[in-house]
Amino acid sequence: MNAFIYWKGHRWLALPARLYLGGVFIWASLHKIALPETFALDVATYNIVPLYLINLMAICLPWIEIISGAMMVAGYKSRASAWMITGMMVMFLTALLIALSNGLDMSCGCFASSTMEEGDAISTATVFRDVSWLVLGIYILLLDRQPLGLESWLRHRNKRNS
Repeated sequence: MNAFIYWKGHRWLALPARLYLGGVFIWASLHKIALPETFALDVATYNIVPLYLINLMAICLPWIEIISGAMMVAGYKSRASAWMITGMMVMFLTALLIALSNGLDMSCGCFASSTMEEGDAISTATVFRDVSWLVLGIYILLLDRQPLGLESWLRHRNKRNS
């Protein structure tokens, strides 16, 4: 089992996973940053967040998404960004499961505005999609111990200059 955990090939398998998952988070944040008032409506529709925190969440969460996604894509502080993304995925999955169990017919709010015309309605397919992203985040978090990217380049450069 230890051989699997410390296998050097994880850095090569995790690279496309990091690029994909980081890209997903960057893409998901763009409409939320551009239209925080629409995202606030999506957050409010879940009926989970207290009313006084909705605007704060609608303004801050997209910036956390884009920064975490960019760090993951760049390979800079990959484990920290994997922690952030994994935590957000747990939070998003919890919200989805609560909404589905309450029978809410609404937009996910992940990639589109609060209208379901964009095909962003919550469903079991949304849950499975988010579970797959959670699994990718956990894989990166636990097994990408020497990520390819900016951080490894900086480490290599510093060793060479020492």
